[in-house]
Amino acid sequence: MTKRTGVIVALVAVVAAVAAWLLWPADDTPSVSRSAAGPYQVQLQVSGSVHTGDNTVDLTVTDAQGNSAAPDKVSVEPAMPQMGHALPPSATSVVTPGHYRATVHLPMPGQWEIAVKLSGHTGFRSAVFSVQAN
Repeated sequence: MTKRTGVIVALVAVVAAVAAWLLWPADDTPSVSRSAAGPYQVQLQVSGSVHTGDNTVDLTVTDAQGNSAAPDKVSVEPAMPQMGHALPPSATSVVTPGHYRATVHLPMPGQWEIAVKLSGHTGFRSAVFSVQAN
């Protein structure tokens, strides 16, 4: 093997190692974020890493004291403002009082904003969470 061939082989190995590191699947640790929405505290948790396709989103809604809160209506609306994409709201289902679940479909990778819309006796409130879909 010539010196030039050795350098090319080493360069290819380095490029392959970097590509493998960049493309290695993310861990399945849930992504958790919190935000205030008027009198509510909203926690958004995505099972596993956020990715293109269907994502299961769990929402916990509490009052300022940390007690479960039950707004009359909870919906989830994904949008990608930098691309001008807004998707229809995803319906939520009640798991337990103050705990909601929705399936959110993200059609492409990139930075998404997930708006959690809450309405009830305190009026209309919204919490917005930024997520990065891979």
